[in-house]
Amino acid sequence: MPDRIDILKHLYDRFNARDIDAVLASLHPDVVWANGMEGGHVHRHEGIREYWTRQWSMFDPHVDPIAFSHAPDGAVVVEVHQVVHDLEGKPLFDGMVGHIFRFVDSPKGPLVKRFDIREESA
Repeated sequence: MPDRIDILKHLYDRFNARDIDAVLASLHPDVVWANGMEGGHVHRHEGIREYWTRQWSMFDPHVDPIAFSHAPDGAVVVEVHQVVHDLEGKPLFDGMVGHIFRFVDSPKGPLVKRFDIREESA
């Protein structure tokens, strides 16, 4: 069974490659996903597909996981270096962000059930 950190490394790799279907394969069908553009959350695979398609039509985000840790409640916390450019290549953001993933077990292995964004970290 795949390790949760390995799943997240794959998820980040596929997000950066804009491979939505590969990312969705690691997410529970009823996933709740933080909407970093407008706030709140999007729901289910369809909501995430629409959100990312819209996001990528306006921005070019890239996230590199730097460190992984386990929270007391079982969540996996990932410190990521996030770089966002507009579609003309102008930098809009370059900094560290905390991502929080909660998993559920399934017959296929662990699946991401919830994703949240923590305030910027050092």
